[in-house]
Amino acid sequence: MDEGALRALLPRVLAGLVRRGEDFDAAEDALQEALLEALRIWPEHPPRDPRAWLSSVALRRLVDARRGEAARRGREDRLHGQPEPEPPSTGTGDDTLFLLFCCCHPELAPASQVALTLRAVGGLSTREIADAYYVPEATMAQRISRAKRALRGRRLDQPGDLAVVLRVLYLVYTTGHAGRVDLAAEAIRLARQLTLATEEPEARGLLALMLLNHARLPARLDSEGRIVTLDRQDRGRWDTREIAEGVRVLQSALAVQTQQRRPGRYQVEAAIAALHDDAASAEETDWPQILAWYDDLLALTDDPVHSDPAAVLGRAVAVGHVHGAAAGLRETDRLREVLDDRHRWHAVRGHLHELDGDLPAAATAYAQAARRATAVAERDHLIRQAARARAAQ
Repeated sequence: MDEGALRALLPRVLAGLVRRGEDFDAAEDALQEALLEALRIWPEHPPRDPRAWLSSVALRRLVDARRGEAARRGREDRLHGQPEPEPPSTGTGDDTLFLLFCCCHPELAPASQVALTLRAVGGLSTREIADAYYVPEATMAQRISRAKRALRGRRLDQPGDLAVVLRVLYLVYTTGHAGRVDLAAEAIRLARQLTLATEEPEARGLLALMLLNHARLPARLDSEGRIVTLDRQDRGRWDTREIAEGVRVLQSALAVQTQQRRPGRYQVEAAIAALHDDAASAEETDWPQILAWYDDLLALTDDPVHSDPAAVLGRAVAVGHVHGAAAGLRETDRLREVLDDRHRWHAVRGHLHELDGDLPAAATAYAQAARRATAVAERDHLIRQAARARAAQ
């Protein structure tokens, strides 16, 4: 069995054990022991049903641990000629969805939810997850251990909150592309599995959003690794197949909505991304439709300025393109008291001043944004934006 197939199999086996009421931490330890046994035996004696084999061996390890007879039973398990084991009952429902709910238990902190999801559902090693998040392996191991301890003794047989699962997957996606593991691609893989297990339109909306944004990845950096803004990207480098898939997924999500239930935030954000991806050039962007979708997005929350400042700023940009830069700047003026300390507020004002032809004001705003930016790549990009605006005066 190749690595990819084995990675997809392990979460299903783990979910089956947890469904039986086994402790999450102990079940994963038992599965790891079963996997080591499989790597030793399978090359010469491959099982007819790998999932059944792993499930049964892991279950016996759990029984062994409880009885304190692991050594004796381990020798028995390794005897040749035993009949193929029967898989333990895993209950009903989709195992991947069930395990995602377990990893996204509401009592876990968001960072722990993400780490446990990548470990248990994504099948990534602790080292891979640590590398992706730029933290020591020991630190990530402690985070995962704490998460599993928090679940210890809980019978994880109740349905969870799908909204939490979607939020965790989006957190994985927005972490981006780092280390040896592309977390964005991993989030897309998990989101695809989720859409197979639920008819919830927001799950498809999230998958569409990821695909439509991920399609622009090849054009986001120049040859020297510097950020290229959307309006300056080479759109010929965008992944058209990924865009087409994202549009299809989005259309399928929007098709099931009714007048009584408007699209959720992931569907709306995906619609905005689709309009950007559909434009052959920045000048051909359908800003009126984007503005309309931003209005729908802000209507989803009672206090969008505090709960979703990125959407509020995105709408200000759309206003600037539809009704003129001055109108967009007036929108940002209304947000000054709340967002003045955010680097993106100043960056948006820089863009709108530049759109208005006021290059000195644009340079000043970009410089102020750079001073507030915490990410090195973004800070360097804003410094270059300020320098470009000054040079063009």
